[in-house]
Amino acid sequence: MRFTLRQLEVFLAVAHSSNLTRAAGQLNMSQSAASSSLKDLENQFDVLLFDRVGKRLQLSEQGRLLRPKAEALMAVAEDLEQSMLRHATAGPLNVGATLSIGNYLAVGMVADYMTLYPGSPVKLDVENTEHITEKVLNFRLDIGLIEGEFHHPELEVMPWRRDEMAIVCHPSHPLAQLQTVRGDDLTRARWILREAGSGTRQAFDRAMQGFLPQINIALELQHTEAIKRAVEANLGIACLSMITLEDELRRGDLVCLNTPDLNLSRQLYLIVHKQKHRSAGIQAWIRLCMESGQ
Repeated sequence: MRFTLRQLEVFLAVAHSSNLTRAAGQLNMSQSAASSSLKDLENQFDVLLFDRVGKRLQLSEQGRLLRPKAEALMAVAEDLEQSMLRHATAGPLNVGATLSIGNYLAVGMVADYMTLYPGSPVKLDVENTEHITEKVLNFRLDIGLIEGEFHHPELEVMPWRRDEMAIVCHPSHPLAQLQTVRGDDLTRARWILREAGSGTRQAFDRAMQGFLPQINIALELQHTEAIKRAVEANLGIACLSMITLEDELRRGDLVCLNTPDLNLSRQLYLIVHKQKHRSAGIQAWIRLCMESGQ
């Protein structure tokens, strides 16, 4: 074999960081050793893997095509190492979750995973749908749990579980006094919404598509907790997942509006890069998710 796994490690670390110094630091190598390893790999196959743009190294077209295969090969090697060491039946895992899932569902699942597979660490990255899918596409995450619909030719998207959303307001809000809330009522209200790019906002826009031009958006916030606090302060109404609202509804701090004209049901998904090796850890996480979603 004309290349080594270490050379592939350097190639992938540089692809992730676009910087040779950072990549060397991540691999506990000197910059000169990392540079030499990368140059040797390129010279052995007479290929240019990166375009040098100032201090940044950007993947060339050839490098972009080879990266998924290198990622898959390294994942197989890491899985084999875990099996040979018998260190853990599943191995370490990098999981990404969108905000509602990450803050209200994923932490418990991480605890269950680590109970089932002691010694198998899990890193949980919580961001919006756009950022999680980007990291799965770039192999920075092994698997993602997302709220929004997302289609990409390089991703496998697996339906996971249903989620119900609700429009909520302060108990003293005028809409709280109505038995049934219609579209015209909602267009007259002030809204506090998640930011564009989030799965929650995507579901809201789909449900309200006939009324969107008339919606009065008072605030756009990146965090569900901030939205709930704003609604509790009677600054407006919001559309959020029911999994995020249990405590506030039980205490009576917020109330759900009856909106029979709106479809506020949505699907949650698991996403994996199609060329990502399905390690024992990824397979175990998928099983855990599917069991929890039943």
